[in-house]
Parts: sequence; C-alpha cells; structure tokens
Amino acid sequence: MTRDERELEWWRHQRHEFHQPSPDLAAHVARYWVVEWRYDRPYRQLVVPYPNVQLTFHAGAALVTGVSSGHVTKELDGEGRVFGVAFHPGAFRPFLRAPVQSITDRSVPAGALFDGLPDHADLDRVEDLLRRNLPGPDPRARQAVELVARIVEDPSMTRVDALAQETGTSVRGLQRLFAEHVGVGPKWVIRRYRLREVTERMEAGGRIDWAALAADLGYADQPHFVRDFTAMFGETPTRYAERYPEPVRS
Repeated sequence: MTRDERELEWWRHQRHEFHQPSPDLAAHVARYWVVEWRYDRPYRQLVVPYPNVQLTFHAGAALVTGVSSGHVTKELDGEGRVFGVAFHPGAFRPFLRAPVQSITDRSVPAGALFDGLPDHADLDRVEDLLRRNLPGPDPRARQAVELVARIVEDPSMTRVDALAQETGTSVRGLQRLFAEHVGVGPKWVIRRYRLREVTERMEAGGRIDWAALAADLGYADQPHFVRDFTAMFGETPTRYAERYPEPVRS
C-alpha cells in the first residue's frame, strides 16, 4: 500500500499547541491542546486513542467524546482549528454524572453536560467554563485517576491481576471501577501504555528486536504483540515505524 507522503511530513500541514491547566483545575484536566491544519486536498488522519475523555470546540460546535476503544480516522480538508480539553483518565465521571463507559466510542453535545458554553474557545474562556461547572470531590474518581497513573509510571505493570494484588482489590473490582470512571477496562489501559513504549523506541531510531520487545511487554509471543499493536494503531509495528525519520527494521 502506498503511504501518503504527508504522513511523514505532517508538520508542514499542521500546527500543535499544548497548555497546562491552572492549579485549581489540575486534578481534573490533564492538558489543553490546539490543532490547526491546512490541506489542499483531503487528508486521512490516523488517531490512536488514549483513555482521556475529550471536550472539543470546532467550527462552532462543542462535543464531549468518550474514549475510543480502537484507532479512528478523521478526514481533514482545507483549513481548520480545534481547541481541546483532555481530562485525566478517570476524572470525568463527576462531570458526566453517569458511567463513563456510557460514552465510550461516541460523542455527545457538550451543552448537555456544561452550562454556559463560550461562543469562542480560548484558554481563559474554557477554564472559566470548567470552573463554573466544577463538580465536588469524588473519592472513587480520585482512586481511578491514581490507578491509571500507576499504570503509566511503571513499565513493568503488564497484568491486571498484578495491579489488583498490588492495590489489595480484586480483578473484578478493578474492572467495575474502570468501567464506571475510565470508560475502558484496566487490561486496555495497561496495553495502551505499554504499546506507547513501542512508539517511543521507534522515535529513538535504531534496530528493534521485536520478539524481545514483545516479551518485555508481557506478551507470550510476537504474534500476540503484533495483533494488539495492529488493532490499536491500525498498522503493523514495522509499517507504523515508517512514520519516523529513520525506519526501523527487524
């Protein structure tokens, strides 16, 4: 399959900005992001998900988008801009007032959840919006946020039963907590962050021993690793590695 050359030089067509939340919102918001693009013909943008619920403002519309359980493709054409709020995984349940799993793989109008949406989205207006709608403390949400952070921080965390044992709960208890507050299961979250380490190695360049890497990530064999990577990223590891300046060869 011929690769769109714009995938390898996306920075010529897109501009990305990231901003940190104010201290009073940092328990809920992971970051703000802005993407602007300009394409003279349609471009299919591959989006690989993380377990963040997103609040986005684009072309006069505001949406809350739940976690995508797999990769998605968005078509970009002409000029456009999106302002986004990425909430900490596990932190959106108090805003939603319903299980976060109820919006997995779908979007809902932001007006159904937030009062006083701004006509134009910028950092100050969006932070004012969040402050006006800020929910009270939720210990279970805080627990979910901390568990996801534990997964992110520990590369050796590759199994749900290990997380359950470490936290003194059951696998079933973790599954219920993640469905309620994160929107996807703990196994999905573990797999996503371990696979992120694969792309970090790709970005670093050099040769990758795929079989050894699969073992490091807790996979029984390389085919299982390739299957999970392809399901999450939409391409095999070697195909995806072509996106980086120095393609990785096995």
